Amino acid sequence: MDYLLTDAQWARIAPLLPGREGTSGGRGQDNRRFVEAVLWLARNGCRWRALPAAWGNWHTTYTRFQRWTASGVWARVLAAVQQNDAL
Repeated sequence: MDYLLTDAQWARIAPLLPGREGTSGGRGQDNRRFVEAVLWLARNGCRWRALPAAWGNWHTTYTRFQRWTASGVWARVLAAVQQNDAL
């Protein structure tokens, strides 16, 4: 599986994501695979159902995307990346 994010890019955003060690709540099985699946969908302009099985179940990915959107995770990640890029 080829990732869209480099290891350095992933290292910048990984600490901002829920479901990692040391945080409360549920644990994501694989945050990187999930983020990469969302990026794959955005890059290819596909519908959720077109997500290749290698990236995970489309419905599970969609549901998690919606949860992260509602809780502000994506907004925080974008703000952090934009702030770091301005430096």
